[in-house]
Order: sequence, then C-alpha cells, then structure tokens
Amino acid sequence: MGDHWHHRCVDSRPAHTIRAARLEEAADIAAIYATYVETTAATFEEQAPTRVEMEQRIAARPRLPWLVAEGADGTILGFAYAGLHHQRSAYRWSANCSVYLHESAWGRGVASALYRDIIDAVRNLGYVSLFAGIALPNDSSVALHERLGFQRIGVFPASGFKLGCWRDVGWWRLSLRDPPEQPLEPAEWPEVV
Repeated sequence: MGDHWHHRCVDSRPAHTIRAARLEEAADIAAIYATYVETTAATFEEQAPTRVEMEQRIAARPRLPWLVAEGADGTILGFAYAGLHHQRSAYRWSANCSVYLHESAWGRGVASALYRDIIDAVRNLGYVSLFAGIALPNDSSVALHERLGFQRIGVFPASGFKLGCWRDVGWWRLSLRDPPEQPLEPAEWPEVV
C-alpha cells in the first residue's frame, strides 16, 4: 500500500464569507451589478447605478439587509439584498429579494449561501412574505429560488422591453411565518457601516 497511497491535504478554509455590506464596497457592488444591467434581462434597469447611487440604496430607509460574499482574498464575489415589496404602507410586512454574482462565483454555492442568510435576516426582522421577480426565461434563477422553498405564484406577461424583446416576469413567494392577526412592526436592519 505504501507507494500507492498519497495523502491529500484538504483546505478547510471557507471559499467565501457572508457578511453585511459596507458602504465603502458600493463601487464593487455597482461593478458586479453593471454587468447584469448592461448585458442581461435579469434586471429591468437600463442604466447602471453609480457608486453614490448604490451607497444610497444600501443606506435607504427603512433599512433592509444588504449582504456580500467575500472571497478568501478579500474580493467581493456577489451580493444579495432585500427591499420593500411596494411603497404602500399596508405592504410593509412583505419584502423583495435579489442576488447578483461576479461570473467567477457562478456554480460555487455563493448565491444559495447569500440567499439563506437574506431569508434568515428578513424573517428575523418580522417580515411575513419574501418575493422574487424573475425575468423569464431564467432557469438557473428559478431553480435557485425553488430549491430554497419559494413557490411560483404567477407570471406578469410582457412586463418589460429589454435587449430587443418583451420579457415576462414570474413571481415567486416564500412564506417566512404564518401571518399573525395583529402583526408587530417590522424592525430595521442595523445601521450600515
């Protein structure tokens, strides 16, 4: 057995760390997002936000979670965030969520890790429902959401026109808790740094 047996070292360090986004990372977050804005229908924004605009989004009130996946070398691999589902006040127990990755992080479990932490954070703030709108077709995003328990609730046909064609948007919902008869006000995500 001696000559044929080789010891393989396994690196036990995590490939990434999930943590709260910092305002000084707004440029890195904006750069990742710009690729999606400029080359895909995954977002219906047509102008990539600047670093300053991204800082404003991260710090917007009421504060909801913004998380990043940081690689072992300190680079930002991706981000996920929650935002208000709608401006009308009676919607305040519902939030929307999104995740975007640098292409180097695709297929490495980073999106799932970010989303698991976003889901927990939003639930802990007192929200009842978490929604995700997905421009169709997008098989990988649908698979991610359904793997994490989101259920398809409908499709809004021809919701937006981007990259030369009309896009349908599918909506998925994750129940975070049973709706209480008299809900407490949702808490805010802690101050951003």
